Amino acid sequence: MLLRFTKMHGLGNDFVLLDLITQNFQIREEQIRFLADRRTGIGFDQLLIAQPPDDPGMDFKYRIFNADGTEAEQCGNGARCFLRFVRDRGLTTKSKVRLETSTGSIECQLERDDQISVNMGAPVLQPERIPFITNCPSILYNLELTIPLGGSPVTRGGASGTSQVAIAVVSMGNPHAVLNVDNIDTAAVSQLGPLIERHPRFPARVNVGFMQVVDRGRINLRVFERGVGETKACGTGACAAVVAGRLQGLLDQDVEVNLPGGRLQISWAGDQYPVIMKGPACRVYEGRLQI
Repeated sequence: MLLRFTKMHGLGNDFVLLDLITQNFQIREEQIRFLADRRTGIGFDQLLIAQPPDDPGMDFKYRIFNADGTEAEQCGNGARCFLRFVRDRGLTTKSKVRLETSTGSIECQLERDDQISVNMGAPVLQPERIPFITNCPSILYNLELTIPLGGSPVTRGGASGTSQVAIAVVSMGNPHAVLNVDNIDTAAVSQLGPLIERHPRFPARVNVGFMQVVDRGRINLRVFERGVGETKACGTGACAAVVAGRLQGLLDQDVEVNLPGGRLQISWAGDQYPVIMKGPACRVYEGRLQI
């Protein structure tokens, strides 16, 4: 079967998008892993699928699969690409759409400057909803890690072979752990990212953000995404970092987030107000797959 696809990216966070509204196909986990391989397949961080919504109040069902084949709950950079994709495909003429996700809904809007803003909803801070295992609800926690032989460049206290790192835990529809670092260029992303991603206190695993606060309106950020590894950008990670920084009293309402792939604008008024993300979405090419 020939399956039409579109390759897109949001600040270098790259995706393959499939229209399964006009095409009838059920993709399997092993096929996702094959297509995600950058040497033998197309290569992507996430596969994004457009389907008819279950809720008649929504415009589309938005499904996200990581490169390892696991399904994710949310992807902010992907949501911007999704809106441009469904418009380019002629699946809608709307400039504002509501997307049904596995954990709720989000709203995307094409702005006059051709950027796309996404209403990501209010952040989730209750540990059981993130999910995160703890007996003490808070935004900040100390997480004990078992450090492999050779150690980690970021260690603090703990017994031999262990280390504690301070994290802020937030959900933006998917779970995030945010670490404050002095410099993202020297942050131990490749060492700590995998250890925190699969820590037993995160039963659904977790995305790990490394945040450097430049000033009250600007941060630098690198994100290690579960099921993928470090990516050029992460929209939900940017939102989670700003929420974490705001709740620690480090950031103002409007924040410029600088990621390896580019810049996002994040705004959060606090409390139960939604987090608003604004940034670009770029189409790279279209093609057909022989499945």
